[in-house]
Amino acid sequence: MSRRFRKPLEKKSVRDAEKRFGKKRGADKRAPRGKPHFDSPRAAKPRAPVPEPVKEEKVHPPLPTKVQTVSVTADENNMRVDRFLEHRFPGLSFSHIQRIVRKGELRVNGKRADSKDRLEEGQSVRIPPLKLDAPKGGGELSEAEKKTRDALRDMILFEDADVMVLNKPAGLAVQGGSGLSKHVDQMLETMRDAKGQRPRLVHRLDRETSGCLLIAKTRFAASVLTGSFRHRSARKIYWALVAGVPKPKQGRISTYLAKEESEEDSFMRVAAHGDEGAAHAVTYYAVVESSAQKLAWVSLKPVTGRTHQLRAHMAHIDHAIVGDPKYFNKENWQLPGGLQNRLHLLARRIVIPHPRGGVIDVTAPLPPHMLQSWNLLGLEADRFDPIENAPED
Repeated sequence: MSRRFRKPLEKKSVRDAEKRFGKKRGADKRAPRGKPHFDSPRAAKPRAPVPEPVKEEKVHPPLPTKVQTVSVTADENNMRVDRFLEHRFPGLSFSHIQRIVRKGELRVNGKRADSKDRLEEGQSVRIPPLKLDAPKGGGELSEAEKKTRDALRDMILFEDADVMVLNKPAGLAVQGGSGLSKHVDQMLETMRDAKGQRPRLVHRLDRETSGCLLIAKTRFAASVLTGSFRHRSARKIYWALVAGVPKPKQGRISTYLAKEESEEDSFMRVAAHGDEGAAHAVTYYAVVESSAQKLAWVSLKPVTGRTHQLRAHMAHIDHAIVGDPKYFNKENWQLPGGLQNRLHLLARRIVIPHPRGGVIDVTAPLPPHMLQSWNLLGLEADRFDPIENAPED
């Protein structure tokens, strides 16, 4: 298999990061207080009381009914194309954004753009006529739609008037794509309210990654939460099972990542600063527990949110995530008996300011295939997670 991620992590950056990690629980006073985050997910609640939703919502600018050209502002510098559209027009659905980008209707400096491309201040963006999804009233759902809605409700870890956090199962895509007939964005159609307003995605998870997926139930919440992700106010923690035991056991991975495409596939490669399409990516990691020096349970905290960042970073330091079909690069490595060859990556916890005050703090349980592995390896899922004290930048 490919060995493209064999370049070792620079020792100096690891030593510096190791010094910055708190060795004792509670060493970082910014760590949230209260109940441990290993409590039952259903018990997860905002840390401060959330005021009752107000009736009036923020009024957004009207959508353009004809082609217009706008300039990227300083605040929008380095923003992804899709996030740029979400920021400018919060009422747009993800599917609509993806459609106009895929068809080439949106242009940057006269050229076609990908939804994940980064914009630069001063660039000219051609925006086609836009429209909101046609409202669908509270009509009767078909039996199939009711089953879809019930399946979504079974995934809910936390919900209030503005926000839902879903426990997305591994194998369920967040958005549509080639050959996909079922995905979360489509399923959300069954949860429109009486005014026809549907819940909106505000971030994404890879198809085979399970765990916390944040959903906005109102346009107001979508706008505020999207801003929180853009300004890195959201704190995300992931759990993974990796090949080998990383040394040192706590560290920082800092690289540039760029997308590389072939006829069969695309993946993120470690790139040099200045390479076309390269974006800086930073991840903190900590070994929670190991098994016979062959496998390690690691907790991961991404500071940036690049595509496949955690998967590419762990492969880069030669400790690829178990079951990763795209980045696992350990030659002649045998999967221990009893473990399923599926991606062992969980979006374990999300902490983010609530749009109306307080904090959303939700934890997802291990998915069935990872729970099976934890049990077979004798890993204790209630151990203290050392990544809590990782720096925020």
